[in-house]
Amino acid sequence: MKNSLLFLFFTGIIALSSCRKDFSTQSSSGELAFSKDTVYLDTVFTNIGSSTYSLKVYNRSNNAITIPSIQLQRGNDSGYRLNVDGVPGKYFEDVDILAKDSIFIFIETTIDYTQILDPIYEDKLQFDSGDNLQEVPLVTLVQDAHFLYPGRNNYGIETLLLGVDANGEDIRINGRYLTDDELTFTNEKPYVIYGYMAVGDENNTAKTLNVEAGAHVYFHANSGLIINENSSLHMDGNLTVDENNETEIIFEGDRLEPEYAEVPGQWGLIWLREGSINNRVNYSILKNGSIGFLVDGLSTTSNPVLTITNSQIYNHAQFGILGRNTAIKGTNLVINNAGFSALAGTSGGVYNFIHCTLANYWSGTRSYPTLLLSNYYAVDENTLAPVDLQEANFTNCIIDGRNSVELNLEKVEGALFNYQFTNNSIAFNDFQNTYTGNPLYDFTDAVHYQNNLIDTDSNFRNPNTNDLLIGENSEGNAHADPSGTSLVPVDILGVTRNNPADIGAYEHIIFD
Repeated sequence: MKNSLLFLFFTGIIALSSCRKDFSTQSSSGELAFSKDTVYLDTVFTNIGSSTYSLKVYNRSNNAITIPSIQLQRGNDSGYRLNVDGVPGKYFEDVDILAKDSIFIFIETTIDYTQILDPIYEDKLQFDSGDNLQEVPLVTLVQDAHFLYPGRNNYGIETLLLGVDANGEDIRINGRYLTDDELTFTNEKPYVIYGYMAVGDENNTAKTLNVEAGAHVYFHANSGLIINENSSLHMDGNLTVDENNETEIIFEGDRLEPEYAEVPGQWGLIWLREGSINNRVNYSILKNGSIGFLVDGLSTTSNPVLTITNSQIYNHAQFGILGRNTAIKGTNLVINNAGFSALAGTSGGVYNFIHCTLANYWSGTRSYPTLLLSNYYAVDENTLAPVDLQEANFTNCIIDGRNSVELNLEKVEGALFNYQFTNNSIAFNDFQNTYTGNPLYDFTDAVHYQNNLIDTDSNFRNPNTNDLLIGENSEGNAHADPSGTSLVPVDILGVTRNNPADIGAYEHIIFD
């Protein structure tokens, strides 16, 4: 019993001593230093939480100090949330910093656009008061938006049925069908999409999603658009001539921080499913997804499944455009920076591209070329099923990239493999003689190749930042086939093409 009492006595002494501050401090004198003069929390959407931002507070003096108070100027009504050295709150008292040491303050926000008068939302972090008051402004731009997301039912989040797997099990994905009053995306305010929004319905009723000029659509992770059988996607942007009035359509991820501006794979894809019809895209920019457009199935009419003009597709983790036994027509199209291929026409189909710039300056390692064409699909690991590549015509296009060979033609016997390259610039330097003797790459074969430039300098201004304007030293200048140019007489910037015109989507400029 005596030993137990002694144990409790010493334990109490230790506990009391551990709670005691073992250093002395002096009050802050208003000489704190900060890692930032102002904390910009970038743009947030209404009622959507921001990322976490940090501010480091330094004590440069030789003495430990105590900051009497740290608070938000707006107090408890502030839209900002703080965490000071691991403690959450909006008001803090007697915060210690050792000599020559620092603390972290973490800042987040969630703001209701309807509750503020100015989309620029501001507050201040205040340290101490009176003569020792120091302040760090907090600034956030808040955007109102239309939010589209799947609802909930008795089974959880709404899902879309995509088909059945080899075992007869349903394949489903989080999402829902757009209602009739949601089938027009305007430029009034941005759209933020969670999950997959589908056009059509369970009965394959014909519907059309119209995306108007200047519309801006942001996709959350694992989100995208699906256009079902008999339905269509019409993205009708215009050339932007006034930087204060954006009239091109932009699809991108919903991470608005600057460091995410060029990060691939932030969202899913636009999927034009087999049986979708008359899909058209004009003056649109898609970036930072997994696949820009996945296009399936040949049209039942003479029209392509997808006609894409005057558009740009950048920074996709897999493909810019992946076609599978489908029909695609592209003019004044620019694609760059894809983890696999910029453009892949697989499993046969019909592909026609005129005055396009197809490039791939993906910074990592990739085993796929900028342009891939094939006339088969894989049934399993050991079986390839032939499918007719009815035609693949490329005229006045740049096909370039970081790799030495940026064209891959994969042909199997038993199906058509019709292709023709006319007046293109093709990156193809077979320094390892991998393709020597392969008739698919016989650039002297006039049936399949006419007047192409092989392994020449495209003279892009800065392909690493998706700036694929060409300069006066581009070897494809004044090398375009006039018959192709007559079908696309102006370039992607609205500049009338010369005669003869330059290869690619742009007429050349003189770089500064």
